[in-house]
Amino acid sequence: MNSTKLRVFVVFSLGYFVSYLFRGVNIGFAPALVRDLGLSTSNLGSLTSLYFLGFAGAQLPAGVLLDHFGARRVAACVMLIAAIGILVFGHSHSLAALMVGRLLIGVGVSVCLAAAFKANAQHFAVSQLTLVNGLVMAVGGLGGVAVGTPLSWILSLTDWRSVCACLAIVTIAVALLIGLFAPKEPEPGGHATMLDQLKGTAHILRSAAFWKAATFSSLTQSVFYAMQSLWASAYLRDVLPRTPDVASRAASLISVMGLAFIAGMIGFGALARVLERRGLSVYLFSGLTMVSFVAVQIAIAAQLAIPQFLLWSAYGALGGTGIMTYSVLATYFPPRLQGRVNTTFTLVIFLLIFVMQSTIGAALGHWPVVDGHYPVAAHATVWFGLVVVQIIGALWYFKQGLRKSVAPIPNLSRS
Repeated sequence: MNSTKLRVFVVFSLGYFVSYLFRGVNIGFAPALVRDLGLSTSNLGSLTSLYFLGFAGAQLPAGVLLDHFGARRVAACVMLIAAIGILVFGHSHSLAALMVGRLLIGVGVSVCLAAAFKANAQHFAVSQLTLVNGLVMAVGGLGGVAVGTPLSWILSLTDWRSVCACLAIVTIAVALLIGLFAPKEPEPGGHATMLDQLKGTAHILRSAAFWKAATFSSLTQSVFYAMQSLWASAYLRDVLPRTPDVASRAASLISVMGLAFIAGMIGFGALARVLERRGLSVYLFSGLTMVSFVAVQIAIAAQLAIPQFLLWSAYGALGGTGIMTYSVLATYFPPRLQGRVNTTFTLVIFLLIFVMQSTIGAALGHWPVVDGHYPVAAHATVWFGLVVVQIIGALWYFKQGLRKSVAPIPNLSRS
C-alpha cells in the first residue's frame, strides 16, 4: 500500500470510527441522563434514535454533495456539524435540547462511510475494494468496542458533559485530518442533481428485486444496531444476576460484542468470496448468516444455558453480516445506479433503526420499573417480538430465488 492509499485509508477510517462512536455513546450516558435529567425509557429510546433519523435524512443530499465536491471536502466540512451537535448535547438541560444535539450529530456523521467508500473507489483497484471497505467497517467497529468498558471507565473518572466536550475536540481533529491530509480527488466528470437522485431512488423503491434482497437484511441490521447502540446494555443490566459488578460485566460484554463484530465483518466477508468461487452465492450465504443471527437472538431471549461470552460474541459476529446485501444488490442494478442503490439501502436501514429503537423504548415503558430495573419478561417479550418480525422477512427472502433481472431501467443521468 503506497503512501497515498495509506493516507486515504487512515483518515477516512478515523472518520467512520467517530461516526460509530457517536452511534453507541448513549449506552454509557444513559444512566446519567436518567439520573440528571429524569428521562424515561421511552424518552431515552426516542432521543438515541434521532441519530439514525438525522443520518437517514441526510443520505440523499450527502450523495449529491459527494458527487459535486468530493469526499475530502464534504467529510471535513459536514463532520463539523457533528462537533456542534455534541456540544449542544453536552450543554443541554432539557429533552428538547438533547434531541437537537443528537439530530445534529446524526447529520454530521452521515457522510463518513459513504465518503470512505467513494475515496477508496478512486484510489484503490476494484479487486482491492472488498477487502479495503471491509477494513474500514472493522475500524469503525472499534467505536462499538469503545462505548463498552473504555467509556464506562472514563465515566468513572469524569461526567458525561466533560466527555461530550472531549468528543467535540476529537471530531474537529479528525475533520482537520481529513481536510488537510486526504489527497485531492480528480475533478468529477459529471454532476448528479437532486432530481437525478430522486428519480433513481424512486425507481429502486419500486423494484421488487430491491425489496426481496433488502428486507430481511435491513431488519436484521436495524435490530442489531438498535440493540448495540442502546438496548443491549439495558438488557444485560436487567437480566444478569444482580451483583455489585453487574454494570461492569454488562459493559465488558458490550465490548466483546464490538470486537466480535469486527472479526465477523472481516471473516464472513472473506468467507463469502471463497464460497462464491465454489458455487455458493453471496445471496444464499448472507441469508444463512442472518438466519443464524436470528437463532442467536432466540437463544439470548430464552436464556439458554450457554455462556454469555459465547452468546454475545456470536451476536456481534453475525449481526453485521446483512451488509453483504450491498454486494448482492450490485449484481441487479446497472453501474449508473449503484450509488443510489447504496444510499437507498442505507436510508431504509437507518429509518428502520430509528423506528426499532423508539419502539423498543416505548414497549419496555409498559412494564413497571422495580429498583431501577425492568422485569426479565419485558425484555423477553421485546426480543421475541423482534424475532417474529425478522422471521417474516426471512420467509420472503428464501421464497423462490431472486431473479437475475429487474424492471427496465429508466433513462437516468449517468452520474
